[in-house]
Amino acid sequence: MSLRLAIPVLLALTPSAFAAEQADLMIRHATVVDVEHATTVADQTVVVRGQDIVAVGNDRAMRKAWQARQQVDGKGRYLIPGLWDMHVHFGGGPDLIEENKALLPLYIAHGITTIRDASGDLPEQVLQWRGEIADGRLAGPQLFTSGAKIEGIKPVWKGTIEVGSQADLDAAFVRLKRDRVDFVKITDSTLTPGLFLAAVRGARANGLRASGHIPMALTVQQAVDAGISSIEHLDYAYKAGVKDEAAIAADFAAKRIDRAQANARLDAGFDRDTAMAAYRGFAAKGVFVTPTLNGGRILDFLDQDDHHDDPYLAYIGPKLQATYAWRVERAAKATPAQIQARHQQYHQVAAVLPMLQQAGVTIMAGTDAGFLNSFNYPGIGLHDELSLFVKEGLTPAQALSAATRAGPAWFGTLDRYGAVAPGKAADLVLLERNPLEDIEATRGIQYVVLRGQGYDRKALDALLAQARGKVAVWKAETVKE
Repeated sequence: MSLRLAIPVLLALTPSAFAAEQADLMIRHATVVDVEHATTVADQTVVVRGQDIVAVGNDRAMRKAWQARQQVDGKGRYLIPGLWDMHVHFGGGPDLIEENKALLPLYIAHGITTIRDASGDLPEQVLQWRGEIADGRLAGPQLFTSGAKIEGIKPVWKGTIEVGSQADLDAAFVRLKRDRVDFVKITDSTLTPGLFLAAVRGARANGLRASGHIPMALTVQQAVDAGISSIEHLDYAYKAGVKDEAAIAADFAAKRIDRAQANARLDAGFDRDTAMAAYRGFAAKGVFVTPTLNGGRILDFLDQDDHHDDPYLAYIGPKLQATYAWRVERAAKATPAQIQARHQQYHQVAAVLPMLQQAGVTIMAGTDAGFLNSFNYPGIGLHDELSLFVKEGLTPAQALSAATRAGPAWFGTLDRYGAVAPGKAADLVLLERNPLEDIEATRGIQYVVLRGQGYDRKALDALLAQARGKVAVWKAETVKE
C-alpha cells in the first residue's frame, strides 16, 4: 500500500523537478569580459531576474535551466559590467535644477550605471535625486553623493558647509550623517590647513571616506597620513612627487611665496624616485587617485579647439552652457608663453598616470563633468577619459578596470559590482567590439542593463532624443527672453 502511495507522489514531482526557472532577461551567446583577469569567455548566456544576475554559463545549459520573457542576442558582442563615473558635479544655482536633472539619462545612454557626485551647489537636490533613483521614481544611474562639501568661511564655492572652528566641524558631521552621505568632500578655498586635516580625520572617525582638494600649505603626505581615501585630480599626485614639496608648502603657509610662485617651484621640482616612493605609500594605505584628465586637457588646449561646434552641445542646456564662459574667458586672456606653459604642464602631469599604475595605486575613472567645467560633457566624457588613460600609458584592460572595478572597490562593494557573475548587480553593457583590445570599443554600445531593466539601442537613442528636445525648448525660451 505504501508503494502505491509513493508512485503518484514521485510522478507528481517529476515535471516540476525538471521545469525551467523563470527569469526576466537572458543575454545569449555573448562574450563575457572578465575585467579583473583581463580575459574573455565566449558564447555565454547571462540570466537576469529582478535586479540580479542569477546565472551565467554556456547557452545550452542556461536554456535548459531558465526561460525568460525577454531575450537579447549577444552573438559576436562583448558584455562588460556597468561603467562608473567617480567624479561628477551638479550645480549652477536653483535656476539650473531642471537642466542638471536632464543630464541623468545621458549617463544611461552612455553605459554609465553609477556616478559619484563630488558636490556642487545643489546638495539638497542631489540628495533628493539619489532617493528617487533608488526608489525607481526617477530615471538615472545609481547615484552616490557627498552632500554639501566641507569648506572654510566665505569660500569661492557655493553650497558648502562653512567651517571656521572645531565646533563648526563637529556640527558639519552631524548634518552629513543626518543626510546619510556616501562620502565626504573637502575643499580648500578658505578652509585652514589645520581644519582640513581635522576634517579628514573626522570623516574617518565617523565611518566615512574622505576625498578632496589638498591645501597648498600642506603636503599630500600629510593628507594621506590623516586618512584621506581618494585624491581628486592628478595635479595633487604630481605634487606628491616634488622633492621639495614640504619646503614649498612651508613657504606658502608662511606667506613667503604666493600661489603662482609655489606652482612654478612645483612644476620644476618633480623627481621620479620621490614620486614612486610616495605612490607606493598611497598603495600601501589604500589611497585611490581620480585623475580627471579630460577636464584639464580641454582647458589647457582651448587655443587649439574652442569646442563651439561640438555636436554634444545639443544635450547641454543653455544656462549650463553659460557657466562655461568664465573658464573660457580666462583661458582666452593667456599670452603665447602662458599657453605653451599650459600645454607643457598638461603633459608633465599626465606622465604621472602610468607611474601610479606601476606603483600599485588604484586609479578611478572620473570626469569632473558638470557645470563650470567647460565642454567636459556628462556621459560621453567618461569615454573620453578612458581614451586619454590609454593614450597616456595604461593598457585598455587597466583603463576598463578603472571604470568598472575601481569605484566598487573604493566603496567596498566589489561583492556586488565589477563583474558579470551570479550574485552581482544586473548593471551591464553590451558592446560591439572587445574593449580589452581597443578601449574605443566602450563607445559602441548596443544594450544597457540598469538595475535589471534593459535598454536596447532604440531606447538609448530615445533617451538622447529626449535630452535634445528639452534643450531645444530651453534654447527657444531663452531667445524669447
